[in-house]
Amino acid sequence: MSLFTPNLDPSTNPSLQRAPLAERMRPRSLDEFFGQTHLLAPGKPLRQQIENDDAASLIFWGPPGVGKTTLAKIIANLTSATFIEFSAVLSGIKEIKQVMVDAEKAATYGSRTILFVDEIHRFNKAQQDAFLPYVERGSIRLIGATTENPSFEINAALLSRCRVYTLRALEQPEIIALLHRALADGADSPPGQARGLGALNLTAEEGSLETIASYSSGDARNALNALEVAAKLTEGRGEKIITVAIAAEALQQRVLLYDKKGEQHYDIISALHKSVRNSDPDAALYWLGRMLAAGEDAMYVARRIVRMAVEDIGLAAPEALNLCLSARDAMHFLGSPEGELALAQAVVYLALAPKSNAVYTAYGAVLADIESHPAEPVPLHLRNAPTKLMKELDYGKNYQYAHDIEGKVAAMQCLPDNLATRRYYHPTQEGREKLLAQRMAEIAKLRNAKS
Repeated sequence: MSLFTPNLDPSTNPSLQRAPLAERMRPRSLDEFFGQTHLLAPGKPLRQQIENDDAASLIFWGPPGVGKTTLAKIIANLTSATFIEFSAVLSGIKEIKQVMVDAEKAATYGSRTILFVDEIHRFNKAQQDAFLPYVERGSIRLIGATTENPSFEINAALLSRCRVYTLRALEQPEIIALLHRALADGADSPPGQARGLGALNLTAEEGSLETIASYSSGDARNALNALEVAAKLTEGRGEKIITVAIAAEALQQRVLLYDKKGEQHYDIISALHKSVRNSDPDAALYWLGRMLAAGEDAMYVARRIVRMAVEDIGLAAPEALNLCLSARDAMHFLGSPEGELALAQAVVYLALAPKSNAVYTAYGAVLADIESHPAEPVPLHLRNAPTKLMKELDYGKNYQYAHDIEGKVAAMQCLPDNLATRRYYHPTQEGREKLLAQRMAEIAKLRNAKS
């Protein structure tokens, strides 16, 4: 927790001189802020709210490294408010309640308090209720930051009292411009007052900053951290040019925006499933790779691939289910990374296979009828009759054994009376299902001839 008006000037905040580059380069004003032009360009909603000193509470929703905390600090500076920062990961609701009580007392003397809660979704919905009376009375101005969808993670009552702004991952040109500024900042600053890397007099080889930007996944913090590592590597080797090779060495591995329990998890598996359904093997492979490279549980992915086989391929290519089950077993047996190739093989096959959701649709219709119709008893002729009493009660009477009938089809009703005319399964003309449609027509012809 910190209680302060943000001081981002290295000349008067010595600890900032030792802070990481991303912290030193944190924007101090809206003019220094990169990205979010849909909210902060002149005339846009958040900018107007800030410039009009509108004291409404806010929720900033967006991926990491896009400026949620920075915006909160800029707002506090512009409004001369006391800024109190909490992280829901590190702080308890009890501490925050005490701060809110103190802020309410301060408000009686005209003091304004901004309570910034990072990762606000980490508080459960009962804990979030603690904010309600103070937000409603205007004792505090709450600014919450979350990487999760507020519709799902923020108490509806609290959400209705806040304005929600969606922040986007920074575009690559914005990241590159930010890196250029950090590389040049401080070239003319007195000793101890530089925020950026300008005092090192480094230049960047063409493509090096682009490499960092492309690997940062729109996260300004990660991009600046990578630039700082690249600058130290360059300086340590007695060189003055950050090359593409040094930039790649500083990165080590692409930062993938992904939360295995959050919205990215559901968005990307949805993209994989819909790419398969749309017969696009390239997109299917890409989304599969994104999930696995980000550390998703491979067996979760395997289960979803099996689901795709039965939902979208079905009986048009019934061998798809066996192939996907084999891919799951191979993943379990081989582990990562070798087993990932089996999953890749499965998604390519599914994408290229003929498609049918006829069984999926048929089973859904069955469940709907079960829910909406009375559960009638099994017709007597279909019941088993292992005892004399059951036979006396006509269990199994008039049952027709199909193997003893020409064509192996009896003119016998097998559905309950209230659903006797239902037809659930309607095969498509895709793949193997075309043959099944022909077989169903033959069966119907045989049954009608005997009725």
